[in-house]
Amino acid sequence: MKLGIIRCMQTEDYCPGTTDFKMVKEHKGVLEGIDEDIELIGFCNCGGCPAKKAVLRARKLVERGADTIAFASCIQKGTPIGYPCPFAKKMKDIIEKDLGDKVKLLDYTH
Repeated sequence: MKLGIIRCMQTEDYCPGTTDFKMVKEHKGVLEGIDEDIELIGFCNCGGCPAKKAVLRARKLVERGADTIAFASCIQKGTPIGYPCPFAKKMKDIIEKDLGDKVKLLDYTH
């Protein structure tokens, strides 16, 4: 699996992504049960509310080789600030519409 992760721009000051990277390394969280090697292609933010650059960044991750994109837990679950992204569903929908079946989308990391 070649994985790209999109995170919430608002959480960058609070979270360096270490738990996301740990989940990739240990095949835990949403990646539990993945038997193949996981290569992290990229880790970027959504571009700020309302996910202004998420589609462009998802495209770039795919151009760089990602076959799977995970939305970091800060987007769906609101960790670590306790506030999930109010645009999460819309962000996923527009990325899914743009990329079609080129890529698998995962709702969270941990």
